[in-house]
Amino acid sequence: MSTEPRLAEVTDPEPPQEAARGTDQAVKETLEDYTLRFAPRSYRRWTPMVVATTALGGIAYMADFSIGAGIGLAHGTGNALLAIAVAAVVIFVTGFPLAYYGARYNIDLDLITRGSGFGYFGSVITSVIFASFTFIFFALEGSIMAQGLKLGLGLPLWLGYLVSTLMVIPLVIYGMSALSKLQVWTTPVWLLLMVGPLVYLVATDPGTVDRFLAYAGTDGDGGVNTASVLLGAGVCLSLIAQIGEQIDYLRFMPPKTETNKRSWWTAVVMAGPGWVVLGALKQAIGVFLAVYIIAEVGASAAPEPIQQFKHAFDAMMPSWIVLPLAVALVVISQIKINVTNAYSGSLAWTNSFTRVTKRYPGRMVFVLVNLGFALALMEADMFSFLNSILGFYSNCAIAWVVTVATDIGINKYVLKLSPHAPEFRRGMLYAVNPVGVVSFVAASGLSIAMYFHALGDTLQPYSPVAAAVIAFVLTPLMAVVTKGRYYLRRTDGGIAEPLLDEDGNPSAVAYTCHVCRQQFERPDVAACRTHDAVVCSLCLSTDKVGDHVLPAAV
Repeated sequence: MSTEPRLAEVTDPEPPQEAARGTDQAVKETLEDYTLRFAPRSYRRWTPMVVATTALGGIAYMADFSIGAGIGLAHGTGNALLAIAVAAVVIFVTGFPLAYYGARYNIDLDLITRGSGFGYFGSVITSVIFASFTFIFFALEGSIMAQGLKLGLGLPLWLGYLVSTLMVIPLVIYGMSALSKLQVWTTPVWLLLMVGPLVYLVATDPGTVDRFLAYAGTDGDGGVNTASVLLGAGVCLSLIAQIGEQIDYLRFMPPKTETNKRSWWTAVVMAGPGWVVLGALKQAIGVFLAVYIIAEVGASAAPEPIQQFKHAFDAMMPSWIVLPLAVALVVISQIKINVTNAYSGSLAWTNSFTRVTKRYPGRMVFVLVNLGFALALMEADMFSFLNSILGFYSNCAIAWVVTVATDIGINKYVLKLSPHAPEFRRGMLYAVNPVGVVSFVAASGLSIAMYFHALGDTLQPYSPVAAAVIAFVLTPLMAVVTKGRYYLRRTDGGIAEPLLDEDGNPSAVAYTCHVCRQQFERPDVAACRTHDAVVCSLCLSTDKVGDHVLPAAV
């Protein structure tokens, strides 16, 4: 039996009022995979393992090999491995509450952020940060693919950049339905191509392990020191925002029940924070392959994944098949991750634009915007200054993710000052919540100043630590100071049906939206201000005059 859910065909009803005309396109498009919305139970028919496999398919990116190689070449193997481990622990701990919340309540990271300390408009800034993450890493993966196409097919880099950008457009149009098939079917091939050469090198030449462990790096003497570890960890921590892309898939998890709770938890942990285990292993492999290349041909090509795997395949296979296999690995990896980057980035841009302008231009517009930014970075040769970009970006990403994770873990479950049930609808939230916004701005601002040596050279390596610590301390402190009063503009959405069912899952009771006349489940609707009816969350977002938005509770 197919695991792909199908929606019944929807008609195109005449909207009941003029204001609805601008939302009609938005409604039809977002019903494909519930972009900008709560993902309803009627759509979530994949098993936990299918969702997890799809989510983990996006971890096929080659950037980890470059990141690991760059850290290892600069600081040596010992510092690199410690840096990778430190970053992995931070990413796992902060990613766990976010993954749980997204899977349990079936909302993406932007909707989580709104109700977890930032407010309805306050989370726009974090949506832009997440969108930046997607096009930065799209550009990185596209650069790696262009290197492969140049080596294997002789394409000039500028043309390789263009090819790697345009080829994902047809795939990303179709959302979750297409992505789930792509990720499931390509993952076994990718794993075989990635792991095979590594196992062969270790088995046939144990000396590669000794050289790997003894490598001192260009900036060190082989010893472990705190500054090198933290500088390396800062680069790795730029990947902390990857949890947002994982949640874009995890929001399609089925309801957690007594029957499926074991597989549900396994899938959430494995595909949520657990992505970093595979990521850290790939970074360590990147260090290993870079050291192997240095011993074979020198350091110039060591950071490039296409060169790493070309030389690894060359040690175990006939020369005629080496380049085709290396290019195939790079192309498969780039497609698997960049369809996710393009998809998730388009959601983030569309979320921000719709809230600010109260207008929905179509998600494909922002697929093209995101790809345009990525292509510009590629043509600017971002690969040559990769670590500088990622080191700077990580400060913003850490401040955001730690703030939201702390709000969920501490403010919701310990202090109980943040509402336990998720909230993202316009009218229910304050425009800006100082708890998250102040914590994020302070943490990112001070850590960026440290990164650019504004507080001295000694403190510069500690900028990612500062971002995490400041966000972790300020988030509960701001909740206590404000007494949690800026989370909810009103506690009653005007509907008698409870938001959650008896098992704690979002209610599946369906309501018809007064504006677009489509059916949506309980968490996605609120009562209308001017009619005895309900309105869905997207129609509330695109309501330019506020006719349907409930007033603040007195």
